[in-house]
Amino acid sequence: MSTIAEESLVHLSSIEDSVSLLDAALASADFEDVEQDQDTDLKRIKSSCLGEPAPISECENHVPFGRLCLKCHVLINDDGVALRYIHKNLPLASNEMDRLRDENSKELLRDRKLSLVLDLDHTLLNSADLSDITSEETYLNCERDLLPEYLKSSLFRVDTMKMLTKLRPYVNTFLKEASKLYELHIYTMGDRSYALEMAKLLDPENIYFNSRIISRDDSTQMFEKSLDVVLGKENATVILDDSETVWCKEHKENLIVIERYHFFAYSCKQFRVDHKSHAQLKSDENESEGALANSLKILQQIHTLFFDLGHKDSLEDRDLRKVLKSVRKEVLKGCKVVFCDEISSYSSEFRRTAEELGAELCDEIEACVTHVVSIDLRDDKSIWAMKEKKFLVTPNWVRVSNHMCRKQLEENFSVPRPDK
Repeated sequence: MSTIAEESLVHLSSIEDSVSLLDAALASADFEDVEQDQDTDLKRIKSSCLGEPAPISECENHVPFGRLCLKCHVLINDDGVALRYIHKNLPLASNEMDRLRDENSKELLRDRKLSLVLDLDHTLLNSADLSDITSEETYLNCERDLLPEYLKSSLFRVDTMKMLTKLRPYVNTFLKEASKLYELHIYTMGDRSYALEMAKLLDPENIYFNSRIISRDDSTQMFEKSLDVVLGKENATVILDDSETVWCKEHKENLIVIERYHFFAYSCKQFRVDHKSHAQLKSDENESEGALANSLKILQQIHTLFFDLGHKDSLEDRDLRKVLKSVRKEVLKGCKVVFCDEISSYSSEFRRTAEELGAELCDEIEACVTHVVSIDLRDDKSIWAMKEKKFLVTPNWVRVSNHMCRKQLEENFSVPRPDK
């Protein structure tokens, strides 16, 4: 029978070097004494007089297991960060978390690697409960040999969760190539059991993620993701997610937003998408030109720019966020954009995105304007754009340019003619 110490070492082995101090302590600690001491301390706290907190012993070692130091067995008074995805009893004090981040970052930089945090649903895959499968999608719920050829290696029935999961096209190549440049993390707003099941599908041999699988159960803030539970420094970590709103304000600069993957009809319904799903259409994303293939190119570009030998500053002083910002600024550089009045009520997000992509915004139509963003050909600015032979595009031109991190062909985003 394995001991708690042995189990802890298994959990921690994926970050061996960055938590070497903790490994050594876990290997040498007398866990029976620790558990007894912990029980005693917790009872002491509960029995203390109301308004008079139990005395906390001073601790200079600060190697925590639960709320106890593994070296001196005293109760530690530091909220810190709980890295429950590594071990359920592993909180780290703020200064210890900073130290481990520094060590981990230095090691990664020596290996010319950065940190990459990956969302799951709608980014790397798409899942749907069996009860939500529509009549048009029932062909998916069959034996693997009976599935269409393009689904045999990417569609899975997860019986333990009563759901179907479809891996996004190109995901296997994406993970393989990205792992050469980045240390990979999963971070999902799903629960831990879901995160672990999906990790098995994406990484069956446990090559890419190891213990770096973070769920909402590990977050320090409810309904919000944050890098405070990631053992990567903020200036060397990039995030790939289909949602910007789920990330805390402080870490949006680390984010690349990817186009959502809607394989199942329920996913379209969930996000009010007004077209059929890939499953309903019996189609899928283009493997070589899809969202993940494009995202990999962006990540490779960011990595190259970050480690550019032309920089005079040290690697540790460089900031990936500045690199990402400079890459995005090139997307719509040279475009002078005006938004039509009829979309002003919800154009603030598109305007902000266009500026972040390097576009120059104009309040009124003038000769220097290159693009008019509209949803109605009858709008005065739309009429002017057609007369002056300017580009007339829908807001999706900005949105997709943002997701693909490159300017899209305007002809693919023409404003539709109004219904008669």
